[in-house]
Amino acid sequence: MGKWSDTAAFVFQERAKFARQQIIMYHCTSFAFGIFILRIKKYATMEGENVIAERIKYMITLGIDTANQTLAIGVVEDEQILGQIQTNIKRNHSVTLMPAIDQLFADLQISPKDIDRIAVSDGPGSYTGLRIGVTTAKTIAYTLDKELVGVSSLKTIAANCIGVNKIIVPMFDARRKNVYAGAYRWKENRLETVLEDVHISASDLFTQLQKLNEAIYFVGSDCHKFFSEIKEILPSATINTVPAWDIPSGVTVAQLGTLAEPDAEKQAFLPRYLKRVEAEEKWLETHTPGDESYVEKI
Repeated sequence: MGKWSDTAAFVFQERAKFARQQIIMYHCTSFAFGIFILRIKKYATMEGENVIAERIKYMITLGIDTANQTLAIGVVEDEQILGQIQTNIKRNHSVTLMPAIDQLFADLQISPKDIDRIAVSDGPGSYTGLRIGVTTAKTIAYTLDKELVGVSSLKTIAANCIGVNKIIVPMFDARRKNVYAGAYRWKENRLETVLEDVHISASDLFTQLQKLNEAIYFVGSDCHKFFSEIKEILPSATINTVPAWDIPSGVTVAQLGTLAEPDAEKQAFLPRYLKRVEAEEKWLETHTPGDESYVEKI
């Protein structure tokens, strides 16, 4: 009995010891496996971040704006401004745009094939100016197989107003007491649309803005033409006094373009005129809308 008792006790102790070892090994293994999984997840996340960072880091975007009198082009790489050219004199954009792009590329020591995306102000604005900018952007994008993005020319002006905590209203004179205008506000470092870009009478615009019952900030070279009308309906509104904010920047167009989705149909890409030109009104007198388009696909 004694030997059996001793043996049984020994076996019991060994089994208990073995069980404790198994439990310890299980916990150690589980802990190690957990660490291993965490490391895999960490490395996978880091790898994913690296891939995303690589994609963003090397995104070079060319921005073009010829919507009105100003000619503005700029190149950005990710968030870094590489260079820009901006002129605000009355000249023919069809003559000056391509030489300006060539000059900027030469100064930056890059070639058109280095560009990943072209962002262009697609309207509203001057009928001729928009066609020149959009045609140039489409030609580059199609020829070199680059991404193409349209950016609102009004939003481009609104984006100049950094730190303005009011509803920003960029405005272009559309003649006959009409304007092109939109309304935007900053939210989490991005511009949020309050009122869509529209062709509208100036008085109707000011009445709509009055109904918002919020602080208004007008910007754009042409808003100063409507100073009296603005102060009559919106006496507390602010009219921009920073000259650089009144005109577009090619860098801003490029930066806004990096945040937008590229246009899938480059050939079908057209300017947003928002109103018919006089020639189109006459054309419609002898044509049925919808059967064919006055605006030639450019």
